[in-house]
Amino acid sequence: MKWIVGLGNPGSNYAKTRHNIGFMALDRLADRHNISITQNKCKALIGEGNIGGVKTVLIKPMTYMNLSGESVRAYMDFYKVNLEDLIVVYDDMDTEIGKVRLRYQGSAGGHNGIKSIIQHTGTQQFNRVRMGISRPDPGHAIVDYVLSTFMKKEKEALEQTIEQTCDALEYSLTNTFEQTMAKFNG
Repeated sequence: MKWIVGLGNPGSNYAKTRHNIGFMALDRLADRHNISITQNKCKALIGEGNIGGVKTVLIKPMTYMNLSGESVRAYMDFYKVNLEDLIVVYDDMDTEIGKVRLRYQGSAGGHNGIKSIIQHTGTQQFNRVRMGISRPDPGHAIVDYVLSTFMKKEKEALEQTIEQTCDALEYSLTNTFEQTMAKFNG
């Protein structure tokens, strides 16, 4: 079994913001495979299904971004799942919009959701898909930027990022993460 955690903030006022691109990717993956992410468990919305013959659980923490690790830890403890089977999907300002970067370890890089997961799991070693949202223009506050919606001119690149993320996630379920990185990090 694999478990995929998409990071974002709950509530309709955050739904289309840059910080919620992880939720957007999970929603698209769920649509592709007729999975309903509606079960309310472990401080998260959860959907279970079968993707490419692999039992897969899609998890959207409802704790707000900065506390995402609470939901990840609750799920780990309740279901006794392995961190090796986890993939975290989230927004990354150091990756250009339209691109994704896969990693299997590393620091939080200033991302509070990842910082919380590292804190609650006690390790930096877990698989990640970093979805590009690009950096704000100089002088633009980062908090305002990540909580802003995508501009119309970014729509095509946003779609590309979401589709590429879903393709990478599907591929990763039947291939090693190293193979997935080789294929999608280009």
